[in-house]
Amino acid sequence: MMGAFGHLLLYTIVPFLLVLTFIVTIHELGHFLVARAFGVKVDRFSIGFGKAIFSRTDRHGIEWRLAWLPLGGYVKFSGDLDASSVPDQAGLDELRQRVIAEHGPGAERDYFHFKPIWQRMLIVAAGPAANFLLAMVLLTLLFSAIGERVLAPRVHSTVAGSPAAAAGFERGDLIVAINGRPIADSQEVNRSVVMSAGDPVRFTVDRGGRQLILTATPERQIVDDEIAGRVRIAQIGLFMGVQQSDISFRRLNPIEAFGKGIETIGTTVGTTATYLGRIFTGKESGDLLNGPIGIAKAAGGVTQQAVSANPDPMWMAANLALTFLNFAALVSIGIGIVNLLPIPVLDGGHLLFYSYEAVARRPVPARVQDVGYRVGLALLAGLMLFATWNDLQKLSLFKFLGGLA
Repeated sequence: MMGAFGHLLLYTIVPFLLVLTFIVTIHELGHFLVARAFGVKVDRFSIGFGKAIFSRTDRHGIEWRLAWLPLGGYVKFSGDLDASSVPDQAGLDELRQRVIAEHGPGAERDYFHFKPIWQRMLIVAAGPAANFLLAMVLLTLLFSAIGERVLAPRVHSTVAGSPAAAAGFERGDLIVAINGRPIADSQEVNRSVVMSAGDPVRFTVDRGGRQLILTATPERQIVDDEIAGRVRIAQIGLFMGVQQSDISFRRLNPIEAFGKGIETIGTTVGTTATYLGRIFTGKESGDLLNGPIGIAKAAGGVTQQAVSANPDPMWMAANLALTFLNFAALVSIGIGIVNLLPIPVLDGGHLLFYSYEAVARRPVPARVQDVGYRVGLALLAGLMLFATWNDLQKLSLFKFLGGLA
């Protein structure tokens, strides 16, 4: 039992907490640095939550804290009045009077809520921006270290009775375009198929120098993935296989690696937006959404893969480092996207309120903020519950309820 717990702790919980705390700390550091650049008064910057293990107050009066619960962190601006951090006009007037009474006229100009609207919007947007910047740095390092490998999308075989078999795919076909868009990597085929459940997809294939158009409609199937667990994803029953001539590899200089990192971020954001849009239009069930359990399992999966790939300590350390660079970059992109959702408890919701204030020239009324905050909290809680349910389903914990078999 202790051995199993130690394995879980070492390969799943610890990597998850390390990655999450690091990424959220960078997110909060984005808010902090831009706020300080605009002269905003800050009370505290905390890594972790709960009771402080260590704290120090600097000459600017900012408490730097390391707390015992490693689930991220936060930055607390002076004068925050409520959980939404967007007080209405009455709250602003009350805060201004209190600050002036305590520190004298003009002191309120150092408080976040009395900064120009464009500065507040930049401070709020700096958190998600820091996540994308972190991902860009990590991916640039990753591509600089290992370069770029492209596997041409060559067909190896098809599953009997599958959409791919019905469409007429044959061994040796080279997929050169999907829905008229040229492609060069087998990953693009997988991504396009997964995002097209129930929609006909046109594949342009090169067969012995002739180009043919084959159409297949991806169908959702249950698969057991080593990292993601049991998931329902769209497939057409196509197995990719590569010849030696289909594999290309090149070293990337820092500029090329930077460009590849930007391209990867754009692809990830676009794929996520497409998937979320398909959920809202009823074309996807949301099975691929991950909550904390799913992310933790993925962290454990990539850790085990990196450790077991080669027993040599030096190789293992290098592989682990590169694996975590990639994993942290993807999680950072995800956190950046989630925080930009227009939900009042998130950065995107704050930006929505500030956009209203910029147009109406007054803050959102307290009653509207309160309703928005409650609805946003309910939406966020519902999303987390849904994602957690997905995580548990992927672990097959609800088979006895008649779930996935």
